Amino acid sequence: MNANKGFYTIEWLKEGVSMLDQRLLPETETYNLYKDYQGVAKAISTMVIRGAPAIGVAAAMGIALAANQLLASKFGEFSRKMQPAFGLLASTRPTAVNLFWALERMKRRLRELKDTSIDDIRKALVDEALAIRSEDVQSNRRMGEFGATVLDDQDTVLTHCNAGALATAGYGTALGVIRAAVEAGKRIRVLADETRPVLQGARLTAWELQKDGIPVTVITDNMAGSLMAKGLVQKVVVGADRIAANGDVANKIGTYSVAVLASYHRIPFYVAAPLSTIDMSLSDGSKIPIEQRSPEEVTHIGGRRIVPESVPVKNPAFDVTPSKLVSAIFTERGIARAPFSESLAQMFKL
Repeated sequence: MNANKGFYTIEWLKEGVSMLDQRLLPETETYNLYKDYQGVAKAISTMVIRGAPAIGVAAAMGIALAANQLLASKFGEFSRKMQPAFGLLASTRPTAVNLFWALERMKRRLRELKDTSIDDIRKALVDEALAIRSEDVQSNRRMGEFGATVLDDQDTVLTHCNAGALATAGYGTALGVIRAAVEAGKRIRVLADETRPVLQGARLTAWELQKDGIPVTVITDNMAGSLMAKGLVQKVVVGADRIAANGDVANKIGTYSVAVLASYHRIPFYVAAPLSTIDMSLSDGSKIPIEQRSPEEVTHIGGRRIVPESVPVKNPAFDVTPSKLVSAIFTERGIARAPFSESLAQMFKL
């Protein structure tokens, strides 16, 4: 199965970095070209591109763009002039840890190149960004194969937000699990929460699953409990933007509610995420920074106001699901189960 039928999320081109503008889907399939790191940073912050793994790839490519355009004759000068690019890109989305993981990887590669020519540094940083992109697709496929083993033929799987090819360099995390199960011959149906306020489920998950011919039905976020009570959901699979060392999971706002409902109805709740999403420096989810986004995402739909003027709203982009509600975490190195503080740590030793 080709997970990217006729589209791609992000590509490195001779002219710059090309991204599918996810704000316009499903109505319009438009690709934007960014020729400098400032443009890439704005694309990340305004959600032209979104999803933790994809954000990491975009940040790495932004650094590669900066390196290609920076004028310097010696490493010290080159390294100093690169710092504004690292700083701006790091400021774009605080919750998605893949962003910081990718930037640190690019910094480490830069330090390793201190004894080489500036031209060689530029090429090596481009190669590193492309490697991050390629490795993301490969890790998605591996975690998909692991996760697919827990899905049964004829399962209906509920997912929240979009954790598919659009949220990654390709194939997807949560949707990668579903794709792998379908590739293995299992008949899987998907229920996609609409995912207010930006509607990533209704706009993005439904769009890409439809392209793959995987049966998908969109439901409003407040329908999940009712459908679970009727026995219409067998599994829940979601992605993640950051996972703490104890297995607490930060994902799109509303995920916590889905996990509570799944627990009450004794439905397995699974998380699919690469190791780059696991932040072993944080002991638990209370320490995960939660991004607060613009009120307009809540007060307006399609440019039309739906909330009365002067009424305040809250718009946290993510919530944290406690690890005790998580049945398992699928990674590219296997399936982690409770106690997660032990199983996740073991993943990094493999």
